[in-house]
Amino acid sequence: MSKDLPTIRHSASHVLAQAVLELYPEAKLAIGPAIAEGFYYDFDLGGKTFSPEDLANLEKKMRQIIKQNQKFEKYEVDVDEAIKYLKQKKQPHKLEMAEELKAEGEKKLSFYRLVMPDGKKKFVDLCVGPHVKSTKSIGAVKLLKIAGAYWKGDEKNKMLQRIYGTAFATDQELQDYLKQLKEAEERDHRKLGAELELFMVDEDVGQGLILWLPNGATICQIIEDFILKEYVKRGYLLVKTPHIGTEKLFSISGHLDFYKDSMYAPFEVEEEKYYIKPMNCPMHLKIYQHSLKSYRDLPIRYTELGTVYRYERSGTLHGLLRVRGFTQDDGHIICRPDQLESEIAEAIDLTKYILTTFGFKNFKVALSVRDPKNKTKYLGKDASWDHAEKALEQGIKKVGWEYQREEGEAVFYGPKMDVKVTDAIGREWQISTLQVDFNLPHRFKISYIDKDSKKKEPLMLHRALLGSLERFFGVLIEHYAGAFPVWLSPIQVQIVPVSSDFIKDAQKLVAELKENEIRVWLDDLNETVGYKIRKSEKAKVPYTLVVGEKEAKSQNLSVRIRGQKEMAAMSRQEFIERVAEEIKERK
Repeated sequence: MSKDLPTIRHSASHVLAQAVLELYPEAKLAIGPAIAEGFYYDFDLGGKTFSPEDLANLEKKMRQIIKQNQKFEKYEVDVDEAIKYLKQKKQPHKLEMAEELKAEGEKKLSFYRLVMPDGKKKFVDLCVGPHVKSTKSIGAVKLLKIAGAYWKGDEKNKMLQRIYGTAFATDQELQDYLKQLKEAEERDHRKLGAELELFMVDEDVGQGLILWLPNGATICQIIEDFILKEYVKRGYLLVKTPHIGTEKLFSISGHLDFYKDSMYAPFEVEEEKYYIKPMNCPMHLKIYQHSLKSYRDLPIRYTELGTVYRYERSGTLHGLLRVRGFTQDDGHIICRPDQLESEIAEAIDLTKYILTTFGFKNFKVALSVRDPKNKTKYLGKDASWDHAEKALEQGIKKVGWEYQREEGEAVFYGPKMDVKVTDAIGREWQISTLQVDFNLPHRFKISYIDKDSKKKEPLMLHRALLGSLERFFGVLIEHYAGAFPVWLSPIQVQIVPVSSDFIKDAQKLVAELKENEIRVWLDDLNETVGYKIRKSEKAKVPYTLVVGEKEAKSQNLSVRIRGQKEMAAMSRQEFIERVAEEIKERK
């Protein structure tokens, strides 16, 4: 894929804007950036809306413009001249942007124009660029959908029409992407979540609040049991904290200073203000403070699957991927400076093991470090930052992951690493975060007694290995297209008696499988065998056993394996051992 893709896509957004103005001369332009999957442009149609037919016409017009090989030309003008020009063109949103840039002290503004080979000017837009040399470099375009968007993302402002599209250097890249897009639609966790009865959202309960149905709750419990067992094995201590905390707690942590917009409004209990917690870390630090700690007690590793609540606008909510209440896979490691490197290495190794067990094979890491030219905006000493950044880098190298060092991307209180996984159809998802924190230990005044009998301030690591359980579950659904491996499947075996005469035989088989801790469901409804098998296939059950006269009179089974058309014959013992091994090995 072309390295110039963002430039190609931003250029395509200008071509879209030109196409809109040619077909709708009264349209007002807003913004048109490149985004991860393509581009968009926002338009003000004066109350009108685009239709799917309009989208097809605009795409046709864009292809005409691209074929004309119009050139992108940049020029700069004095800010006052730019404001005058935008007033003349009656482009209020662009005018507002220009006036804001003037207020910020800008003396000149840049524009890009599209020019025909014969020199005729076709389109002008306020823009910093960059752009391709000419429209022919765009290659292939596709308009995807229409949506509403508030000007500047503020619901108090006017609603605009947003057109999403994508662009590639070649048509083959575009076709590959559209194929992936179609596959992604089939894997949409919201669609599969409903079909497989995993979760639901109810308006009476509230938007962004997940209700887990029995199948989904079963998988959640399997995930939780697995990771917590592994954490305890690795030296983590289980803790549990309440869903609410006082205003004082979140004042100490700094959340009311820096994070209040993402918190829900407080409520009063006996004249004291309380907040629903947005994070677990303040309470974990309070647990640490419960008793005096010696240097011999460190490191201390706390872990909790703690439910937190954060305010998200209704328009940003998206199934399990963006919610208002979620269970955070939260871990906090409190250690001495000399333990930091080994703790980071252990945490990264644990991250790789867990994500690999869930079926992910390809990983990318972003290592966010401070800007070495602007150290004053960061907390902590130079030696602490250098030590933490080196420890993160060494830990990533130790597990053999690719990583990109991103200078200036660290938050003010410490460096961090974020892990992305690649799913079955090539999409990347950010999952895990490991964050060094020089801030909260200081704000909560936590300490330990060192071997010189003096109080010292420890270091702290935030570790969210799965991120949130909800989002991770959503990614798993799409990765597996709902066909979970046996160890995660809510129903591992479905038993189908061919008639009511064999229900008792089927019940005996159910009892035998349950004795071996295999999750099984007996479909004894008065329906045809073919219909029951189709139900099992639709539910993506790994194994379906058909019980008739032959199976009732012997120790052999007729096994339908998910994804295979032919029935397999195997003994009961062989089948039980097969399923048990798949569960144990988490294949």
